[in-house]
Parts: sequence; C-alpha cells; structure tokens
Amino acid sequence: MDNQGTSRTARRTQNDMGRKQPRDPRPPRKRRKIWRWLFMIIIILIIILGVVFAKALSNVHKSVDNMQRSANITKARDVKQVIKEGKPFSVLVLGTDTGALRRDRTGLTDSMMLITINPKSKTTTMMSIPRDIMMAISGAENTFPQKLNAAFPIAGVGAAMLTLQNYLNVPIDFYVLANMGGLEKLIDQVGGVKVASPLTFTYTPEADTTPETYKFVKGQEQFEYAKDGKNFKTFTTMNGNAALSFSRMRYDDPQGDYGRQLRQRLVLKALLKKSASISTLFNSKFMASISKNVETDMNYNEMMNVGKKYMSATKHQESDYLHGVGDMYDGVSYQMVPESEKQRVTNKLRESLTLTSKKTGTQFGSAVPTLSYGVAETNLNTINETLDPQ
Repeated sequence: MDNQGTSRTARRTQNDMGRKQPRDPRPPRKRRKIWRWLFMIIIILIIILGVVFAKALSNVHKSVDNMQRSANITKARDVKQVIKEGKPFSVLVLGTDTGALRRDRTGLTDSMMLITINPKSKTTTMMSIPRDIMMAISGAENTFPQKLNAAFPIAGVGAAMLTLQNYLNVPIDFYVLANMGGLEKLIDQVGGVKVASPLTFTYTPEADTTPETYKFVKGQEQFEYAKDGKNFKTFTTMNGNAALSFSRMRYDDPQGDYGRQLRQRLVLKALLKKSASISTLFNSKFMASISKNVETDMNYNEMMNVGKKYMSATKHQESDYLHGVGDMYDGVSYQMVPESEKQRVTNKLRESLTLTSKKTGTQFGSAVPTLSYGVAETNLNTINETLDPQ
C-alpha cells in the first residue's frame, strides 16, 4: 500500500507497533529531518576539491574566513603538524537545523558523523554516531543523563568533541558544524541532480498537511510529481525539494534506515559531482551559501594542505555505523552501546588513522556524578554491564 491512501502518521504508528518499541516523542517534522546527516560530508569534499582550482581560490578563501571559529579546546594532538606532514586526520561533522546558522549555540545536533581521511590508503571512512547515546557531557557532567546531541547546545561544540573523543578513545582533530536547512538551496543552485532510484516507491513529504506527492521507479532517473497529489508530471532532474523527498522516505523501504542511507549517498554523489565543477566554484552565491551554513575550526592554510595532500583519500569511501541498543529512562529514549561494539568502532577508526590499538573509551564520555551512580547502573543493565570506577 502506498502512502496516498494512508497518512504517514498512521503508517508510523503501525510500524512502531510492529516493532514494539516506544514511539519517538519528537514532533513528526523533526523526525523527518534526521536523514540530513549524511549530506554534511559534501561540505568537506567541496572544499577539498575546490582548493585545487587556482582560479577559484579567492572564493574559497573568503568563504573559509567566514566559516572559521575555534572549538576553544586543547586538541589531543598537534593537528597543524598532522596536516603539514600529510598524516591521516579526523573530523567530527555535526548537523543542526535551526534556520540560518548563527554563531552561538542553538539547536540539537541531530546528526553526527566522525570521519577519518587517510591519503596513504586513499580512503575516507565515515562513521555515523547515534545522537541518542546516554552521556555525561564533558564540562557539564552535573546534567547527567544527557543525550550526545545535547552537548552542543549545553556546552558548545568543544564539549561535543571532547565527550565523543573520551567515549571512543579516538582523537578528533577538527569539527564541521553544518545547518542542513540550506541544503535545498545548494541543490537548486547547481541546477539540480540526477539519481536513479534503487526501489519503486510513492512518497508524500508532508502527508498530514499537504497532498504533494512523488513517485520514484526502480532503476530510473525519471520520476513523477504532483503538487495536488493527482495530476502528475514527469521529470528527470531533481530540484532541492525532490532530492530531499527522495532521501527522506524510510517507513516504506524494506531496508529501513539502511535503505534511506543508500538513497542519501546516491544524492550526495550526484551533488558532489555537480558542485565540484569550475563554474560552481566561480558562483559567488553558491560559495556564500556554504559560508552561511557551515562553521569549522579548520583554517584556510590547513584546507589548502588538505587539497594538496589528501585528494587521493576521496577515491574510496567506507560507511559504517556505531550500533546501539534502545533504552528508556524516565520516559525518555536513549541508546546504550555495548563495550564490544564500541571497541569494534574504536579499532576501525584508530586503524584508519594509522594509530596503535587501544582500549575503547569511558562508558559515558566523562565521569558520572556520584549522586547519579544509580541511574548509570540502571541503564547499563540494558547491555549487561556495570559501572566502571569513576
């Protein structure tokens, strides 16, 4: 059954009941924006590709100056030397959706990805991090328990970096904070993208409020769209709205989130191909849009070195996901990650950075307050673990 006959709210309820899992308490529109995390990598890759074009450097330089902001933390290693020597480095990519990106802490980071870039193995590894992991936020431990995505609004991007770094025992060299509200404009400014759908499905983005509907067909770039949900027209190029709709659908995909991630990657590759062109880099509006929607602590010289020494690392991309276990505490849903899974991810990320193997990090990213030991123990029971000495 397609969702023209059944609202997304009804289908979501049916799916939730089938899974016998607590329903996500957030509003539907917020849930529909979770998909956007994968597209944040486009920002890094645009810069990496852009800096090799000498004629476009003035646009890149100006945009980087507008984007730069310190994380205000002491890094685990000398990142300037790491980049200078061309060694593998890591970037924590955070996605928020708060309208225009402001230079202060607003909005939860509902999408998080730790990326490693290794020029020797010519590989970029993208590790998705669940936003709902229960954490003791670095510098704000007294607020425990918190979700990882609350670190940014509570204590800043530096706290998010330190908390995850402590959690996995993997050095985080840089960060990129991106507002995904501007993605639709980026797609429109490159003239749209062409993507062949991996499955056939019908999708109404705002089924509860408007009838506009898309129909995608397996193996075809061609798709149909009807603003009124009835009178369909055929297109072969996705504008921003079509691309986002193609990437959002989850409940009618037999692979669930994994299927959605595949469609996200397809749009990402198409956007990257178009945005890496000389004409796009000359487009001041395109570059200005990036600078308004992205913030990073990587400076211009570091990006120049990345462009010169790390281009080969974009040839191969590996995607992975830190798998958690659903947990409920005080009416709020969290994710708890077993130590074995954390160790797997730690091993993979450290290996991608050519670092020696080490034990994974702390259970909650920082020390749990004494008065909260009971809370920590209760939730650790979900994964059959006990609280380590604090």
